[in-house]
Amino acid sequence: MSKKTHKKGHSRPGAEDPDHPTGEQQPAGAKSTERPLDGIRVLDVGNFVSGPYAASVLSEFGAEVIKIEYPVGGDPMRIMGTPTAREDSTLFWLTEARNRKSVTLNLREPEGAELFRRLVAKCDVVVESFRPGTMESWGLGWDVLHGVNPGLVMLRVTGYGQTGPYKDHRGFSHLAHAFGGLAYLCGFPGQAPTIPGPNPLADYMVSLYGVIGILLALRHRKKTGRGQYIDIGSYEAVFRQLDEMASAYGAFGKIREREGSGTVIACPHGHFRTLDDKWVAIACTSDKMFARLAEGAMDKPELASDSAYGLKQKRLEAREEVDQIVGEWTASMTRDELIEKALAADVPIGALNSIEDIFADPHFRARENLVTLTDPDIGEVTVPGVIPRLSETPGRIENLGPPLGNMTEQVLRELLGLSREEIASLHCTRSV
Repeated sequence: MSKKTHKKGHSRPGAEDPDHPTGEQQPAGAKSTERPLDGIRVLDVGNFVSGPYAASVLSEFGAEVIKIEYPVGGDPMRIMGTPTAREDSTLFWLTEARNRKSVTLNLREPEGAELFRRLVAKCDVVVESFRPGTMESWGLGWDVLHGVNPGLVMLRVTGYGQTGPYKDHRGFSHLAHAFGGLAYLCGFPGQAPTIPGPNPLADYMVSLYGVIGILLALRHRKKTGRGQYIDIGSYEAVFRQLDEMASAYGAFGKIREREGSGTVIACPHGHFRTLDDKWVAIACTSDKMFARLAEGAMDKPELASDSAYGLKQKRLEAREEVDQIVGEWTASMTRDELIEKALAADVPIGALNSIEDIFADPHFRARENLVTLTDPDIGEVTVPGVIPRLSETPGRIENLGPPLGNMTEQVLRELLGLSREEIASLHCTRSV
């Protein structure tokens, strides 16, 4: 196993959950190193981000995560993104498969499926993201696994959920953005809808709902001893973010359309170019905010008069004109000059950051939103830091995404008691 070391040198605790006897006992008085999920063991058998990202979040707060991968190639995420010196790992994999132990099992083979069931008996949570019926076809459906471990919590993430007429459709983040109603809103009026960013936003969103479900189910288990499964479709996580749109359509038949870089409910409220060809976001959602912009920042108090644009309704009616006036003002200064002037007038403003801007920004550094780890095969790798930030039991990153199968032998020996000879024979049958 290649050792990865956080620059700050944190070590992993092994506190035992009194409600589940896995992990080592945390020494008394070691409050500074304990984490909320110490002692919880997770089997991550999903692929890509959707679902497995939930296991990443749990791992940052103490859960032991065992990543189950197909023996040949492993998780397809290993080859997505920017290649590295390690042939089986891209930067995408190193970033999002953090804090894991990789174990290779061929769940399609009876021996591999049996080993998985034996592991389930010693774990608290299973995370899977296959199409409905896939786990069942391997003899690893909910009924079977629940029979093996009545206290098991199982997160099942799919594109469209475990039920409904579309349950067997393939699911991708891009499709979830479209089906869930988000992509329809992205772009400019009268033009084709755009993708809401090139990153798999829905995959991250559905996984965060998965984290909530797992924590709720573990809470329920603590009170009753009973486990349960969590069923969520990626499109549902997207749809749940669409504020009042369902209510507005249900009550009035109102359909919100694409609004470009602004919005029809506030003005000025959008993106504006600066003198140095950068961009800022300005958000004036009330008359008072606009008055501060016009009087304090732009030095044009006449714009905030009732006869001009001081009233919200007048600004909305003349939205293009107002945006043009503000745009001409923002184009007269560099981004830094503009932000300084606007903040001095208490105007809501922020930079539209590229990733280069983010790396240079002092606030990201101060909040430890960027964390650098060192891998002996690759060198330094900078990844997003841990959120949320807990004052007493903060999370941490202990290692980057692991090499394929780096902990297969150790996990099978320590948890299942297999000998080296038995593991070798399983390799011969391609079960591990």
